[in-house]
Amino acid sequence: MRPLPDSRWARWVLPVPAGAVLVLAFPAPSLWWLAYVALVPWLLLLRASPTPRAAALSGWLGGTGFMLAMHHWLMPNLHVFIVVLAALLGLLWLPWGWLVHRLLAGTPGAGRLWAAVLLVPSCWLLAELVRSWEYLGGPWGLLGASQWQVAPALRLASVGGVWLLSFLVVAVNTALAALLTAPHARRGALVALLGVAVLTGAVWTWAPRPQPDGSARIAVVQIGETGSRKERFERGEELTRRLAGRGPDLIVWGESSVGYDLRSHPSLERRLTALSRLTGAPLLVNVDSRRSDRPGIFKSSVLVDENGVTGQRYDKMRLVPFGEYIPARSLLGWATSVGRAAGEDRQRGQRPVVMRADGLRFGPLICFETAFPDMSRHLTDMGARVLVAQSSTSTFQHSWAPQQHASLAALRAAETGRPMVHATLTGVSASFGPEGERAGQPLGTDASAVRLTKVPLATGTTLYVWFGDWPLLGAVAALVVYAALEGSRTVRGRRHAERVRTVSVSVPVRR
Repeated sequence: MRPLPDSRWARWVLPVPAGAVLVLAFPAPSLWWLAYVALVPWLLLLRASPTPRAAALSGWLGGTGFMLAMHHWLMPNLHVFIVVLAALLGLLWLPWGWLVHRLLAGTPGAGRLWAAVLLVPSCWLLAELVRSWEYLGGPWGLLGASQWQVAPALRLASVGGVWLLSFLVVAVNTALAALLTAPHARRGALVALLGVAVLTGAVWTWAPRPQPDGSARIAVVQIGETGSRKERFERGEELTRRLAGRGPDLIVWGESSVGYDLRSHPSLERRLTALSRLTGAPLLVNVDSRRSDRPGIFKSSVLVDENGVTGQRYDKMRLVPFGEYIPARSLLGWATSVGRAAGEDRQRGQRPVVMRADGLRFGPLICFETAFPDMSRHLTDMGARVLVAQSSTSTFQHSWAPQQHASLAALRAAETGRPMVHATLTGVSASFGPEGERAGQPLGTDASAVRLTKVPLATGTTLYVWFGDWPLLGAVAALVVYAALEGSRTVRGRRHAERVRTVSVSVPVRR
């Protein structure tokens, strides 16, 4: 493949759609298979760049395109600021672009191809790791998350989490790019692709699987779009009454389903208590209000049973940047003037909580906390038998966001070997079994309804819960070793050049 023409059009325009096309592998389109080839055009652009600096620029632009497409539904809220955020996050792909050019440019042989299959995915994981920091927006749109409905991929997630999926997807794309453009490395590329297939088959056969251990009847109350917090509460009451006589073990309302502090509104607590008595099950509601016992506004999961508020409460720990607080508000507070950013910062919880409802131990998560693999893994370590998410994407009701959010529950279930119930205020609500399989039917964004699902329970511990984020540690280690070898090679080259210059000066020239 020839280098790209040295033109601004090629350098500044082509990488943006090459990065953006990745979003089609995620919900709503959910073209999961596209993830395994969608990176190839971007890789070819990077490989064909005239210089490493130009490749790094293409990496940044492609990363910007990917981030902008992945979060396009935020545009009505953040307006032009989303472009700024996408461009800043896109900087994480600068070193990735440089590395792709370094390893794949020219006519790489088998050695460089094998290095590329290891290091290009490792550098991609490093970008995903850095942007997963909650203050940079969190791990929304990790490439491996596009495989949420693929059974072999979910088995791989039980071994190495979503990180292992991202690594293998990028590795396949890298091998395909080499197969198309590097004649001397085609045999190695075919071996790499075969290796991924063998690894997937081995994991399918060998990886430990969750062992069935009964079931729990969990009801989701999806209130739907309403005009006020009073109407929202009343609608939740009406839907919950439909569960009388149906024997649920737990009833879950969506995020922000209660807009009042229950301590300062005892009448609301009494109404929730009456619902628990009527249905014979505890209620997990979500309170979004200013607390009476502590200063500030909190988003909290609160358990209510037939005796009232149980005292089991979880305060949301990881908040949505700009949506629930403004990072460095003194500098970025102007964001509230160009979009619907948080007018007042929410307060953070201090610790995760595992709750107990009639013997059922479950771990609550709120909103985009389901995007963080470490949180569900930690709750499983603490003894949770079910993961319960309370969410609301009502602001983005008619976008791809609700489906993207619900799909994350399948990954968290497969990673931990624990079922997960994703209950939303306005949809999409869904439940998944301990291997990430669908449990019952989801509730779409057009529904205001209650859904009772028999959720399968399981015992056993997945390798991901045991060993954690080992693909990330392996990726960082591989990049450190590569950097050390490259540094050593550079130093040796400079010393050799210095010796050559010294010898050439010291040897007399005969005339």
